[in-house]
Amino acid sequence: MDKKITQCESCAYYDYDDETDSYGCMINLDEDDVYSFYSGGKSSCPYYSFYDEYKIVRKQN
Repeated sequence: MDKKITQCESCAYYDYDDETDSYGCMINLDEDDVYSFYSGGKSSCPYYSFYDEYKIVRKQN
């Protein structure tokens, strides 16, 4: 049962890592969080935050 995570690309914590030369989650998760998330214990990421690059612009208007 391999669940595919599809919302990561729109998350505020999904960013480019220069060291690995790839994109990934920049939240520091502990072993318990990672295990329960990937083992199917959680159906969605508890740290997901929608990245809205125009949020500040709307506040200025």
